[in-house]
Amino acid sequence: MVLRHLQRLHGRLADIIGSFFGKRKLMKIGVYGPVNAGKTTLANTICLDWLGEELGKVSAIPHETREIQMKEHVEMKQDGKKLVFNLIDTPGIATKIDFEDFLKFGMSKQAARKRAKEATKGVIEAIKWLDKMDLVLVIMDSTKEPVDQVNVTILGNLEARGKPVIIVANKLDVKSSKAYRIRSAFPQYPVIGVSAKTGYNMKELYKTMLEVKK
Repeated sequence: MVLRHLQRLHGRLADIIGSFFGKRKLMKIGVYGPVNAGKTTLANTICLDWLGEELGKVSAIPHETREIQMKEHVEMKQDGKKLVFNLIDTPGIATKIDFEDFLKFGMSKQAARKRAKEATKGVIEAIKWLDKMDLVLVIMDSTKEPVDQVNVTILGNLEARGKPVIIVANKLDVKSSKAYRIRSAFPQYPVIGVSAKTGYNMKELYKTMLEVKK
C-alpha cells in the first residue's frame, strides 16, 4: 500500500512538472448515463482492476450518486499499451426527478425531498462537467429500450461538444439483456457489451479505451 501510494504521488508530481513544459494534463474520462444504469458499478470495477480500490457506493435507490466523484491517476496497461487518466463518476442523468419516487424505498418525505433536491443539483453539475471531459463512457442498461429522452440528450450534448464517446451496453449478465438493440440504435459509436457487476468483457472495453485515446 505504501509503495502504491508513493507511485501515485510520483505520477501526480510528474504531471504537475510536465504541465510547466507544455505537456498535456491527465485525461479526464467521465462515466455518464441514466439513473441505475450501473455507472458507479462500472467505475468501481475499473478502479478495482487498476487501483485495487473502489470509487463510490452502489445502491438500488435511485440517485445514490448525487455529486461528482473522482479517482485520480488511474494507470491502465493492456496489450503493450498504456493510458493514464482521472476517472470521473457522475450523477445519473434524468429529465424529471420527483421526491415521491423515493417514498417507495421507505424514505420519509423530508429525506425524499432532500434527495430530490440534491439529485437535481447533481444532474446540472454533471452536464457542466461535460466540457472538461476528454473521453466519455456512456453507460446504457441493455435490458431496456435504448432510444429514450435521456440517452438521446446525453449523446446530443456530447456530439455538440465534439467529445469522443464509447457506449457501454451494461448488464449482459441479466437474461433479458439485448445489447444488439443499442448497437442498432447508435451505429455511429463504438458499443461494447459488458457486465460491470461480474467483470464480463471488461478487457474489450479497456482495449477500446486504449484505441480511442488521443
